[in-house]
Formats: sequence, structure tokens, C-alpha cells
Amino acid sequence: MKHSYGPLAEHPEGALLVVQAHAAARRNHIEHAANGALRVWVTQAPEKGKANKAVIALLADALGLRKSQIELVAGTTSPQKRFLVRGLGVAELAARLRPLPQR
Repeated sequence: MKHSYGPLAEHPEGALLVVQAHAAARRNHIEHAANGALRVWVTQAPEKGKANKAVIALLADALGLRKSQIELVAGTTSPQKRFLVRGLGVAELAARLRPLPQR
């Protein structure tokens, strides 16, 4: 199945990734939603940035990156967040996202 990867955009330092984040979940999990968006669940509560750090750690692990390569650039307190993924272009990021589970 081909994903549209509408949540990806080029950036001078890499690629921008939009995710729908869900904090205080029962387990850590990443999957593609039916609309092609990326959804991330973390067990951390949304307090003092803990959930945002957990999302970064989960994305880094799933994408085979260092946590320092992923930076939250928008949506600190919102469920819809935008991350800068340094060192990867849109095509390579899309290829790394492709194997993630689909809903």
C-alpha cells in the first residue's frame, strides 16, 4: 500500500514530520492512520514535556535515528505536533516510515 505521506515536508536541515500524539496511553506504539497520517501513543503523561520527550525517543527508535536528530518544532501542548528530522530527506524518511504498522 502506498502512503501519501502528506505529513512530510522538505526542510533545509532534513524533513518535517507531522504526527498525531496521544499521551498517557496503555503502551508505546506508532502506526499509520487510514488517512496516511502518523499516530504515536506514549505512556508518559503530558506534563512538563515528558510525553514530548517520549514521542521523540519512540520515533528515534522506530526510525533508527539518534534522539538528537529529532526536534519538536511546533505543537508543544497540542496533540498535532511537527518534528524536524535532521539528516534525512523526505524520500528516505518515507522509506523508513513505510514498515510501521498500518491501521
